[in-house]
Amino acid sequence: MPWEKQFDVDAALARAMEAFWSQGYEATSTQDLLGRMGINRGSLYDTFGSKRRLFLDALRHYQATYQRPKIAAAARGRTPRETIGALFDSLVSEALGDTERCGCLLVNTALELAPHDEEIAEIVADGLRGIETFFRDTIERGRETGDIPARVDAVEVSRALLGLMIGMRVLARSRPDESLLESIAAQAKALLE
Repeated sequence: MPWEKQFDVDAALARAMEAFWSQGYEATSTQDLLGRMGINRGSLYDTFGSKRRLFLDALRHYQATYQRPKIAAAARGRTPRETIGALFDSLVSEALGDTERCGCLLVNTALELAPHDEEIAEIVADGLRGIETFFRDTIERGRETGDIPARVDAVEVSRALLGLMIGMRVLARSRPDESLLESIAAQAKALLE
């Protein structure tokens, strides 16, 4: 008879994600994870295999439960131009309300681990490609409807928006100054004019 888990795997994974998000991979010890997840060492290794494997699962969980829904929420009921503006406005609000300065797990991982780990680099690259694609598709939709001028190059501007978003996420961790972040959001919106 197979062994039955005595804990909620999804809830434990969400708590591990929060630990990695607030502290980073290297600074989060196995003991930190066990305390946050409310499980014992054997359960961690039996369920997730290793700290690294748990981190990979947590990073994918972040993309599925936080990143993608946040992007989808920005698009709900808005024109393409409003969608991109709302996303950047939400990043400013989120950064100003982030008293622990956790930032974005995907961007944090890009800085901490992606240069040294090919598998993690691919997950990060996939997440960033998804954001760039969202920007490009939104701009193309806006160009089709006339909400965004036809002269706006969807590929080039989507890449610039991605760069502004990443820069905003990095600055939000080190220098969450409202006027600085709002000026970045304003630049993002100006690219759509």
